[in-house]
Amino acid sequence: MTVALQASGLSKRYGDVVALDDVSLDIHAGEIHCLFGENGAGKSTLSGCLYGYVQPDSGALAIDGRPMRLRSPAEALRLGIGMIHQHFKLVGRLSVIENILVGAGGRGLFLDTRAARRRLAALCADYGVALSPDAIVEELPVGLQQWVEIIKVLFLGVRVLILDEPTAVLTPQESDRLMAALERMRDAGMAIVLISHKLREVMRSDRVTVLRAGKLVASLKTAETSPEELSVLMVGRKVSPSYDHNRETPGEIVLDLSDVYVNGERGHRVLDGLSIHVRAHEIVGLAGVAGNGQRELFETIMRVRPLEAGRISIDGKDVTAGSTRDVIDLGVGHIPDDRYLQGLIGSFTIADNIVLGRHHDCAFRKGPFLDRKAISSFAADSMSEYRVAARDSGTRVDRLSGGNAQKVILARELQRSTSLLLANQPTRGLDIGVIDYVYRQLLAKKAEGFGILLASEELDDLMTLCDRIAVIHRGKIVGVVDPSGTTPQHLGLMMAGQAVSGGDAHAH
Repeated sequence: MTVALQASGLSKRYGDVVALDDVSLDIHAGEIHCLFGENGAGKSTLSGCLYGYVQPDSGALAIDGRPMRLRSPAEALRLGIGMIHQHFKLVGRLSVIENILVGAGGRGLFLDTRAARRRLAALCADYGVALSPDAIVEELPVGLQQWVEIIKVLFLGVRVLILDEPTAVLTPQESDRLMAALERMRDAGMAIVLISHKLREVMRSDRVTVLRAGKLVASLKTAETSPEELSVLMVGRKVSPSYDHNRETPGEIVLDLSDVYVNGERGHRVLDGLSIHVRAHEIVGLAGVAGNGQRELFETIMRVRPLEAGRISIDGKDVTAGSTRDVIDLGVGHIPDDRYLQGLIGSFTIADNIVLGRHHDCAFRKGPFLDRKAISSFAADSMSEYRVAARDSGTRVDRLSGGNAQKVILARELQRSTSLLLANQPTRGLDIGVIDYVYRQLLAKKAEGFGILLASEELDDLMTLCDRIAVIHRGKIVGVVDPSGTTPQHLGLMMAGQAVSGGDAHAH
């Protein structure tokens, strides 16, 4: 097969951290090549080198056999290399066609917009995507926003396409459609580089390269390996898929929402008469496509967002008119879905983010002053337990990978909550080994008597951990199912708003 993109001996250090250690690989035209590894294994750094936004300390790149130094993503695009990031790079208030023209860079000023619309229509037809050129991007479902990103890159005629966790926010049906589209691109001769933690997607690739601690440990034909072997190669040990899920009798209600109505920033209804409750010793899942009210629900419980009507109580205390501090003081932990906007202060260190909101605790103070030694020691222990890959606790969190940033939030919220945990996408961007750890932590909290409301677009999370799964669609709970009596396909249809018989019940 023709080598479209070749990396030879790439190495990259960040201070004392070796992000890439003499990594070499070939990306072939007409293949899906998966990069697989733990958080901090070097996948993001490697893809950054392949796309020009990370400059390696040593090593070389060749495109179509020609040595080339990529100095920027713009240069990579000119050479036919495109990348789809996990966090979309779209301008929400612009239309689809405007985002695509912006993506065309300097060529956009002189681009024939009628020709651009024809090309957009042809690309949508090729991949079976119903996408209006004049639709405002922020008003589109997240699955279509993903397609705007993909078509924006395809519009430029790329020959190598790098995708970072492209199905993280998609339903099972949307994920299958995207993977089928990637296979069509491959069959047309494109080189696809897929970064994914989902083994079912990894197994649909043609080749898989496994990275661990910055080193390439294996590059295999996918058909000649197995999920079990890849898991061992990734983490260096066998990850047990079995969990002690003690389905003990739930206790008292620790969270109760009754007929909650909430409006969004533009006055439209985002929670529409929603009712749900969570008991002690219980994990209640919240299944839904991103943008159907999950974030607003969590913000409402945390008293960041006002109610139009309804009632919220925590541990029997009415907090409908309460403040965020009132909720935190009741022992509520909150893992937000947007780690950068809501979960962390990027310019703060790991240590300061891990104790964020607890600076007043006597354990972290010496009289009126912060006890920096105690904070650093606590943060170092937390980093070790949660496998945060960074030089030390004085590293700014905006210099961490997405997965490591998520671990900082997990370390803080799992340690400070005492009765109720609100977990919105807690495994987003995490690898198998850390997901296994998070699962065990959540189940341990449940066994301690916590009530947990768990929202996840990873249906494996919900099917594995939850005692009940509530499906949210357009701000309403449209059904509650027992995970032992349903399937991911069943949940996917409910998440898409389709009425499905069997297993449905009311939240109360």
